[in-house]
Amino acid sequence: MTDATEDLSRLLPPLLGALEALGFVARYVSPEGLPALMAAVGEPDTAVRAAYDQMGTWPPGLSDVRQALESACGEVLPAFEGLRAAAEAGADMGQVYRALRGLPRAQEALYPLAAGLAPVSRFFLDPSVRGDAALVGALAEAAPREDTGVMQAGQQPGERGGFSLYVPEHYSEDRAWPLVVALHGGAGSGRSFLWSWLRDARSFGAILVAPTAVGDTWALTGPDPDTPNLARIVEAVGAHWNIDARRRLLTGMSDGGTFSYVSGLEPGSPFTHLAPVAAAFHPMLAAMADSGRLQGLPIHIVHGALDWMFPVDMAREAQGLLAAAGAAVTYRELPDLAHAYPRELNREILAWLEATAG
Repeated sequence: MTDATEDLSRLLPPLLGALEALGFVARYVSPEGLPALMAAVGEPDTAVRAAYDQMGTWPPGLSDVRQALESACGEVLPAFEGLRAAAEAGADMGQVYRALRGLPRAQEALYPLAAGLAPVSRFFLDPSVRGDAALVGALAEAAPREDTGVMQAGQQPGERGGFSLYVPEHYSEDRAWPLVVALHGGAGSGRSFLWSWLRDARSFGAILVAPTAVGDTWALTGPDPDTPNLARIVEAVGAHWNIDARRRLLTGMSDGGTFSYVSGLEPGSPFTHLAPVAAAFHPMLAAMADSGRLQGLPIHIVHGALDWMFPVDMAREAQGLLAAAGAAVTYRELPDLAHAYPRELNREILAWLEATAG
């Protein structure tokens, strides 16, 4: 074997495993549970570092592949170091969230290799469909197109008011595709939050948009430049790709979830479904919402019983008030979820989107 083949076979399995471990931490993290969580995860980065340090000389034609792997490792290794430092420092959640920024950055670096490396392609699929030969084949055989895959809108990826976009590589114009618009949490960006949904959009067939708020976070008070910006984004995407008018989902995490209420309950909203996750809710949102907009509106609420930022009582109140006002509410309360994104529910939300499409 060449040095490149040996390096790939040595590095890729622990690197993908370390990414799964970071995803596990991101899902189950809480201030009280961080030390035990890190102990349970162990040190998967040790094998990554050992394989990375052994990398030999590669032919020039594989420089892009090597750079992608080096960039991914350059995000994963500091992420684990930062998480351990946060655990030792008393579980400072700001430090935790900064460390976890390495997870989407590593995925962004690695994703271009999915087209040529089967293990990477499988990693970016939901486990339930990794054995689906038709899907795996369609993705592998899809001809490169400028209007599929991961794209960025704006002069700089993640810039304020811009958006990141994913269109499945096997996209075809001959059918209408569901649209998922996913809003990041406070101080986040669409560029990072895209990776909370990409695996599911790729696995189950959806066009995914992850905008970045115009301001520091979504317009939860005062003037609202974000709602018209979202409408412009939906219009622009719909002009280029075949979007199903019955399946246009607005979802989001934390501040993004709260804003999916604020914007999605507007009478002129272009969205057919709402799915706020770990969101704050005030009774005035239901009281001031347009009654015609609320009647029969499908809303899928997800919240963690352990949420330390927005107590779960907010979500329970939202369920009752919105249902009483006429919305078609689905409520999912997860007993082991704190203030984190439960990526395992994306598949359920997409199935709900399909089942409740008008």
